[in-house]
Amino acid sequence: MNNMASTVQSTIMTRLGVALSLLARLGLLGLVALNVGCASLPTGHVEDQRDPWERYNRAMFEFNDNVDRAVVKPVAEAYRDYVPELFQRALRNFFGNLRDITTALHHLLQGKPSEAGNSAARVLINTTIGILGLGDPASSMGRPKTSEDFGQTFGRWGSEPGPYFVIPILGPSTVRDTVGTVLDFKLDPMGSVIEESTARNLAYGLIAVDRRKDLLDAQGTIEALSFDKYTGVRDAWLARRRSQVYDGDPPPRPTKDD
Repeated sequence: MNNMASTVQSTIMTRLGVALSLLARLGLLGLVALNVGCASLPTGHVEDQRDPWERYNRAMFEFNDNVDRAVVKPVAEAYRDYVPELFQRALRNFFGNLRDITTALHHLLQGKPSEAGNSAARVLINTTIGILGLGDPASSMGRPKTSEDFGQTFGRWGSEPGPYFVIPILGPSTVRDTVGTVLDFKLDPMGSVIEESTARNLAYGLIAVDRRKDLLDAQGTIEALSFDKYTGVRDAWLARRRSQVYDGDPPPRPTKDD
């Protein structure tokens, strides 16, 4: 039984490495394709001021969606179906423990010392009692997990999100969050823990696959409820992101009369 599980995990890892290599090549091809032309707008289209680059974004969204269906989604389904849940949970906990380090920093930058202390305590508890972060005893000890990044920190500082922007392969973003994503990668402690570039890229790939696995059930709901999938994903992402910036309690939007 153990040999079978080991074989399955090895197969998934091998396919994931091939998929990541393919994704890199497809990303370059997608950029070339976008230079040739952008997507047309649907009939009855209503302009959204948050999305001035909609033609480009729709073209990139379609490209990303095709890559997802051809590569990412099948890998995520195989990961869900064949990799033991115990391994998935340990992997998620380990990388989440590293993320708690930067989350503590962002809480401090946002002027939230209590939340920063909570995240720092999580790192201490999970790294020791949780055996290098493979477990998450901190949650059961009243230390809930939070997640912060540079996009949220910039938002708390008053920076507007700017135009909606679909990043190749990575998906929905804004100008503010795109800059934040670059800084997040620079600050990510993964680079210190895993110094070898191939292994580090594989780790990032595993994180992406694990997150995509969590969206498998939600994808059907979005497609069923939205007449225009692009608009449905954009509006849901922007609303969720605004909620994250304000810790679930965003202020009311200004009206034309204000």
